[in-house]
Amino acid sequence: MPVNAEKEITKLWKTLQGAQGEICNTYYRWRDFAVEMAGENADPMEIGLKAAEAFGLYIGKGLLPRLNLLKGDEAFLGMVAKQLAGAWANEGAAVRVEPGEKPTEAMIRCDRDPWPTAAKTFGVPMEEVAQAREKMFQAMLVDVSLFFNRKLSIEMLKAIPRGEGEWVFKLSLDQ
Repeated sequence: MPVNAEKEITKLWKTLQGAQGEICNTYYRWRDFAVEMAGENADPMEIGLKAAEAFGLYIGKGLLPRLNLLKGDEAFLGMVAKQLAGAWANEGAAVRVEPGEKPTEAMIRCDRDPWPTAAKTFGVPMEEVAQAREKMFQAMLVDVSLFFNRKLSIEMLKAIPRGEGEWVFKLSLDQ
């Protein structure tokens, strides 16, 4: 029986998009439950940011086997930037890595991200979405910096949830 490649690819693409959407929805369902369990005096943003940090620490450990220093610090920084971008792309973002102004910098840009839309569905403030992404990326770098003995930092310069049209992060290898 002949295979309709276009139909099969479309089916796979829709399945992928569904799974990516479910990543966001599951996170915000968990957040709602955690806020409810914490009680009425709890700060929902604090809970969300703590969760982003915890998720980032676990995701960061998963980056370690994919990184090395064999080609020097500049190549290492590029690998880290690509891993951060790849993790975000797995969640459904349209993300790319560009060189920074210095050899010890890389820019991570995103112009389509499903997280703000999912957050709106669950009534999460957009500022929390922006801070959570930065907190998650910062946490992802903790073990990478420690393991490779390189001080990495990341700074959010623009954020879609703040109405700035795109996300822009500057990843730096501090000397």
